[in-house]
Amino acid sequence: MKPRLRAGAILKFDRHADRWMLLGPERALELSETARAIVELCDGVRTEEEIAKVLAQRFDAPEAKIRDDVARLLTELRARTLIEDAP
Repeated sequence: MKPRLRAGAILKFDRHADRWMLLGPERALELSETARAIVELCDGVRTEEEIAKVLAQRFDAPEAKIRDDVARLLTELRARTLIEDAP
């Protein structure tokens, strides 16, 4: 699967609250730094596995742990209709 933001969803930094938000139609979700890093890589080109590899290298962390974190977040974002899979 190659996740990407759904139409109408945007990643935005709220300067006033000093936090990253994922905004969609009639919904908003505050993101941790890790969640933001995952969402930024959801371009519809990279697979979930490729996203996990990039982040494991970036954060010098075990790929299996990152893969679980990526899968968990993307499952939640799909359920909230903020992420979809590119064809």
